[in-house]
Amino acid sequence: MTMRPATTWSERLTSPLNWHATGFVLLLLAVIGLSVRLGLDWAATNGRSSDALTLKQVELKAMDLQTAPLRGLDKRVEESRSQIEAFYNKRIPANYSSISTRIGELEVKSGARLSRVQYTQGPPGSELTEISMDAGISGSYPDIMRFVNSLERDQNFFVIRAMQLAGQQGGQVNLRLRVSTWLRPEDAAASGLPPTPQAGEEGSAPLTGPATEPGAGPGATGKGGE
Repeated sequence: MTMRPATTWSERLTSPLNWHATGFVLLLLAVIGLSVRLGLDWAATNGRSSDALTLKQVELKAMDLQTAPLRGLDKRVEESRSQIEAFYNKRIPANYSSISTRIGELEVKSGARLSRVQYTQGPPGSELTEISMDAGISGSYPDIMRFVNSLERDQNFFVIRAMQLAGQQGGQVNLRLRVSTWLRPEDAAASGLPPTPQAGEEGSAPLTGPATEPGAGPGATGKGGE
């Protein structure tokens, strides 16, 4: 019987099969390494993308909150202009004669009596010019308060600047009254009224003394309501 010689280590090392096996193992390790690296890179890239997306979402939300008050601003501005124009058309007198006529009507209805009535106009404004009335008013206290209240509630926009007690005798009260209203600049210019004296100028006699609300007693300051 013939004995086969034992395979030496050198023959095993040079065997093609061993080389193929070694190459396969190395290739497998390389593939595993690349897979791990690719997975790590993918996770890092995905995390950065997620963070960037979250940041963009936060920025978008912040911009949305900042711009929210401006949405529809043009519409609100137009609505405000329409409301202002409607107020002017309804509450601002058309001309000077309509002011004096309305004051006379309220005087007759109240029973009070106006005297030394003087109308002046302030500097023209961009939209309106102030018209001032400085007058004495006399009558019973209820009549005077009726006149004051009718001014405050009138459709024409009257503002009671001040009232000051000028004298009292029996049941008659004498007051000095200052009232303001407004005209559009072109209507005020057409009225021919003299300019309103400024404080300290000749002809200006500022009302002094304590002032209270109309209805609380003579010497009241109030504003016309809408």
